[in-house]
Amino acid sequence: MTTVNTYLNFNGDCEEAFNFYKSVFGGEFHYLGRFSEMPVQDGVSPFPKELDNKIMHVYFPISKETALFGSDVGGEWANTFTQGNNFSVSISTGSREEAERLFNGLSAGGKINMPLADTFWGDYFGTFTDQFGINWMVSFTTPHDN
Repeated sequence: MTTVNTYLNFNGDCEEAFNFYKSVFGGEFHYLGRFSEMPVQDGVSPFPKELDNKIMHVYFPISKETALFGSDVGGEWANTFTQGNNFSVSISTGSREEAERLFNGLSAGGKINMPLADTFWGDYFGTFTDQFGINWMVSFTTPHDN
């Protein structure tokens, strides 16, 4: 089965962001590794000491089929980091109530771009940017009578 997952990069607040996401979705991280855990190369760490406690990689399952992955940027990647403008995380739910719960939980402290509403294409849909600069889309496809 093919699944779609999103990898999120942060400029130092990955752990805070993923703890927030965990508080909304529930569940546990399957992996959380720090830069300090990376093997040294030729006796030298490949990253500056100030990154030691930052997140090298986190794997957080949302459901059986999907997960969020993330890391803090560091080293040469830090120079090209642009917060939250190159993707959206799209969530399709099984009910309007679940769409509202996730939309309200994840948008707390962020900016709502399009409130949840019935759309011309038939979905209950909304978008926002969360408090960490990540863009999200939440939808519930209303069942249609044939």
